Amino acid sequence: MKKYSWMLIGTALLLSGCQNSSNTVWEDTKTMGRYIHRKSQLLWKQDVDSRMIDSEEDFTGPQEEEYLPLRDEDLKTQFADLSIPQPKEIPGGIGSTIPSIEHFVKPTSHLATLFKNIHFNTDEHVLRSKEYYQVVANIAEHMKKNPNLYVFVSGHCDERASEAYNLALGTRRANTIRNLLVKRGVNPNHIYTISFGKEMPDDLGHTPEAWAKNRRVEFKIFEKKGTK
Repeated sequence: MKKYSWMLIGTALLLSGCQNSSNTVWEDTKTMGRYIHRKSQLLWKQDVDSRMIDSEEDFTGPQEEEYLPLRDEDLKTQFADLSIPQPKEIPGGIGSTIPSIEHFVKPTSHLATLFKNIHFNTDEHVLRSKEYYQVVANIAEHMKKNPNLYVFVSGHCDERASEAYNLALGTRRANTIRNLLVKRGVNPNHIYTISFGKEMPDDLGHTPEAWAKNRRVEFKIFEKKGTK
């Protein structure tokens, strides 16, 4: 009986330690989520307040769909193109003539109808719609006619899966659009990409309809003045 009592006490202490550790990790995770989300809002949409996280359900959302892994063959045949160079200048860098991302603006008026959001299927970074290929074509033609125009392409995901997974997927989505623009004749030095993963939802809901809106690429533009 004495031995059994000590086993119960040891088990209780172990469970208590695990619970405290889990709670600590979760609080740290929520704090990091708030920080990243707030930082993203300040950089990309300065007029939008960040969404505070009050519970685990708010952070993760419902897990209703099974995830498929990113496929290496997709990266090789539909995304990766090592022949397309990255921009030479770093926005906001020392000596750069291109300002940092907060000086790029969301297209308005007639440009808003041109630089439309492009949406993706779950876990995908390739386009499946002729409509979106046409959007890319229209943007390419406009940028070729306006050689002083620069664009930031941002990749976004829905709330499901890990932060790291979604940052990688957002990067692939943004670079897919960049590669398509370059292949249509746009100067690669005029196209920058960034991934916000799941930290900047367009729709704060936790439904398939909200997730569909959040799996997207958005555009912000900057026009350099005084050059020919």
